[in-house]
Amino acid sequence: MFRPFDQKPKPIDDFYMDWKTVYPKAYDKNTVDPYTKVRIILMNGIEVEAALFSHQFHRHCADNNLRRELANMRRIEQQQQKHINWLKPIDESTLETTIGYEHVAVDLTAWLAQNESDQNVKNALDFALLEDFDHLYRYANLLNMDVNIPAEKLVKSYVDITPGRPTIAEHRYPMDEPKYHVDFKKADIQTKLNTMIITAAEQQTMNFYMNLGNSYYSDLGRQLYLEIALIEEQHVSHYGSLLDPNCSWLESLLLHEYMECYLYYSFFMDELDANVKSVWGLHLEQEIAHLHKAADLLKQYEDKDWQQFVPETLPKLLQFHDTRDYVRNILASQIELTVHHENYMNVRELPQECKFFFYQNKVNNDVKEVPSHKAICEHQKVFTNDYRAEAKQNPVIELQDRTKDNVTIGRTINGNIPDFIPNMTEQSIATPLNI
Repeated sequence: MFRPFDQKPKPIDDFYMDWKTVYPKAYDKNTVDPYTKVRIILMNGIEVEAALFSHQFHRHCADNNLRRELANMRRIEQQQQKHINWLKPIDESTLETTIGYEHVAVDLTAWLAQNESDQNVKNALDFALLEDFDHLYRYANLLNMDVNIPAEKLVKSYVDITPGRPTIAEHRYPMDEPKYHVDFKKADIQTKLNTMIITAAEQQTMNFYMNLGNSYYSDLGRQLYLEIALIEEQHVSHYGSLLDPNCSWLESLLLHEYMECYLYYSFFMDELDANVKSVWGLHLEQEIAHLHKAADLLKQYEDKDWQQFVPETLPKLLQFHDTRDYVRNILASQIELTVHHENYMNVRELPQECKFFFYQNKVNNDVKEVPSHKAICEHQKVFTNDYRAEAKQNPVIELQDRTKDNVTIGRTINGNIPDFIPNMTEQSIATPLNI
């Protein structure tokens, strides 16, 4: 049982790192444990979120004394992000790293879903889980085709590589992404942490793909990154809508720092690589100082006590483990789900006025040109079959044929996309502008 507020923090200024410290020894991509990579990728995303949040807070704050405190913490967060991100070795390609990103998305989402008591949040996690699972499969086929590297070598069979909800079926009308937000004043601490962690993780994946996807060396690879980057943006909207918009900036700052203490302590306790473990230990000390500072600022500026928002003791620690059976069960039961506003529905039950069909016809009007489909078809042309690494056969019968990529499940009704019929009673009447 770890109580971060029982720890006596050092002054924040004591934690600035010199160049020798901030530039770490990189891991060996051939021997690194996949869960060490998963932890590194996740914590990189968490620190990117910390910096982005702090910058937004800074831009919405008029008090320069408070902005100075934010700037001081933010610089440490930036050093932490570089310290973590540069653990990646020079000889690891963008696509090899991408396999790690999707491994994070699968095992992290599955763990959070298995440890989530709020049904609304669990539904959101289970739903997007199947989509990142499919992304892993698409990128693995590209990796095998382009550089003859089997992705199972990188994930070491910790996760299955097989189709999920096909990426082509994941393209949804943007207005259907927002979900009901959580009330952080009433929610369990695990729910608060889960929603913040998954939003930061998906945001980092979105950033990674949209910034590096265009640098891939082949045209097909560039197209695949482009398509999946757009899905990751959907996921950030999907998960971000779960966060409580009624939290003040300082309440959110406290929760961010508590989340970082929670993750660094979780990973310090679980890490097997001594070099990486030392990184988690140092950053934990830094975040304890940040957490205490956030609590002080909350009291100073809003006269609120940290005990109103977070417990003294960290909840159940996040430990990565085999989630294959859980993923298979969700895949078998939710493969045909899509969304209509806040609701998750079987695509066969969608009303015809649902804009899912409108958007599918707009974006995927020529199925042969959909990059995620083309990637599998190209692999099948070269190798006859797609690339898979399964402990058991895919639980969805329609996804078991390794010679054909299924482009109908989850997006069509009896193999066809219905014509979009707008509901006239829901259409808004345009009002002329008085200019």
